[in-house]
Amino acid sequence: MERNTGLFGPAVRGIRPAQAAVLRRLLEQLAAGEYEEVGARAQALVDRPRRIWDRSPEPVWLARTFALAAATLHGRRTHLLPELDALEAELHQKGGDRTVMLVVRVNRAVVLLGEEHYAEAESEAAGILRAVTRLAHLTHVAEIELSALTCLAEALCGQGRYGEAEAVARGNLPRAAGNRAASFRCLLVRSLNGQGRYEEALTESRRPTPAASRAGSGQWAMAVAAALHGLGRRDEAETTARRALEECEQFLHPAHPRIRAARALLTRITAEDPPPPAPDADAGAS
Repeated sequence: MERNTGLFGPAVRGIRPAQAAVLRRLLEQLAAGEYEEVGARAQALVDRPRRIWDRSPEPVWLARTFALAAATLHGRRTHLLPELDALEAELHQKGGDRTVMLVVRVNRAVVLLGEEHYAEAESEAAGILRAVTRLAHLTHVAEIELSALTCLAEALCGQGRYGEAEAVARGNLPRAAGNRAASFRCLLVRSLNGQGRYEEALTESRRPTPAASRAGSGQWAMAVAAALHGLGRRDEAETTARRALEECEQFLHPAHPRIRAARALLTRITAEDPPPPAPDADAGAS
């Protein structure tokens, strides 16, 4: 989640200035990767007596959204899907802000990706993109749209549809900035790896790109290690994969699925068997 999500626009009703100041600070901390503190502070706000927040449910909905987003990005995802589903249902039933609902749905897609439910994640991302199109005239939703597109590209990679993932990443890189640009560049490298275009993947990895967010820890090094392994440069691949695992273990929650993926990549690289032959360079979507 980035700062420019439109969560404090006029469409969000029931937020008093003092409450907005507290919630804005949480949003800033979330963007800065302070997931543990955001999770604790947001949950504390949720648990406060309702009289302190007045009777309006909107501040509590936002605090719950931030707490769940922090858990999603950090990787502490046990039981998150039921909580996200419950919040989405409540927002829908009680007329909650549609932009907030989209943020909840993006987090749901991220959790589905971590659980390797790629087809369901693709469906969720596509649904978000359709909803964004309907909301574009009401509020600023560019960051939500880009978040959904990164989820879509990752879901396509997970299903082996690398050509389609490449198209999504390439098509949206020019309008992305900051962490989002780093995510799209990494997805582009992954999609090229999936097509066996390892030299091209390494070339893309060397292009100037903003640093990844804390939530993206290890992702970049994993993509580069996979490209090096595909080219048979095993020592470099192993060094890079070890760095990826160290980043994951340092910055992500121990339950984050990327830690498991980084360990699997390192095991594959250090195995005695040589890397598999690259598929045809022109192989597209499966």
